[in-house]
Amino acid sequence: MTRVLPEDLDTRLATRAVHAGQRPEEDPAGAIMTPIYQTSTYQQPALGEHKGFEYARTRNPTRDALERNLAALEGATHGFAFASGMAATDAVLRLLSSGDHVICGDNVYGGTHRIMTMVLERFGLDFSFVDTRDIGNVEAALTERTKMVFVETPTNPMMRLTDIRAAAELCRARDVVLVVDNTFATPVLQRPIELGAEVVVHSTTKYINGHSDVVGGAVLTTSDDLAEQLGFIQNAAGAVPGPLDCWLTLRGIKTLPVRMAQHDRSGRVIAQWAAEHPKVERVYYPGLPDHPQHELACRQMSGFGGMISLELGSLERARAVANGTRLFALAESLGGVESLIGHPASMTHASVPKAMREEMGLSDGLIRLSVGIEDTEDLIADLEQALQATGAA
Repeated sequence: MTRVLPEDLDTRLATRAVHAGQRPEEDPAGAIMTPIYQTSTYQQPALGEHKGFEYARTRNPTRDALERNLAALEGATHGFAFASGMAATDAVLRLLSSGDHVICGDNVYGGTHRIMTMVLERFGLDFSFVDTRDIGNVEAALTERTKMVFVETPTNPMMRLTDIRAAAELCRARDVVLVVDNTFATPVLQRPIELGAEVVVHSTTKYINGHSDVVGGAVLTTSDDLAEQLGFIQNAAGAVPGPLDCWLTLRGIKTLPVRMAQHDRSGRVIAQWAAEHPKVERVYYPGLPDHPQHELACRQMSGFGGMISLELGSLERARAVANGTRLFALAESLGGVESLIGHPASMTHASVPKAMREEMGLSDGLIRLSVGIEDTEDLIADLEQALQATGAA
């Protein structure tokens, strides 16, 4: 468990991204970048004495720096790094006990849905999946056993939003923990804790690291009680990242605000271009004025990011475009500096029941774009040639 020092919170976000949690004065050589402490254990000066580090599963100085940095970015007081985004989500769900009830958004990442329904339900947890665009649906699903509300906003891949402030007020009144997966927006574009959320989850694999060379996750919180439990779970289960992964993620974070600005700029341009394209039936992007939750996006986000979903009308056309791009690589994941294209129904959300996918509008004709930081015009040209190859509109 790592607690953020006050000085990490007294600067603006871009400055925190570069400096927070990293302490050159504590390094013997004064290294500006926190070293990679590639060790599994630590020498202790005497029996019963140590320097704060006993075993690397429990603590590692490189991981400490990453945890402090991430917590500072989210405005949290505690940060915990994990070996993957799913390990982070799993740790949060391990805060619960058999018989507890969780309300979850119906359009979460397929892996989140999978671990809830195919793993944790077997241990006695109960999950209700509701459309959290309407807070009334969340309120209607509350029971005496409800201990947690878990939402993504924007959602993957339908780009639906949850009013975080309204959800936080509802949860606070019922003594329910609100967890927000902030992977798509990052703390650069959205600050759930400032809006009242108690816990924030990230797949740091995505925008946080931003270079498609690390798998990782994080949990951030302002609650001392939850932090104590999360620290215990992190150490007991041991799903922690190695020091090199922590170092690479720290390196990536230094350019996070700059990268997100470009993702956002290109995302807005490409979404508008796609909305006007005759071969695109529908665009899902909260930055478009005709997005049904555009006003909410403007209120709780400072930008709209680089995630865009396009409805092309059929599996055949989706396949042709996904196979036909040259700059957009067909691949799982998102949030890297390079642009990616994916087919959620057969890739990220294949484990979600087909009926549930169809109910939320996640059709076989839907493709998802992760817009990178390449030249925007080159990306548009790539999408244009792929769309033209599908034939008549």
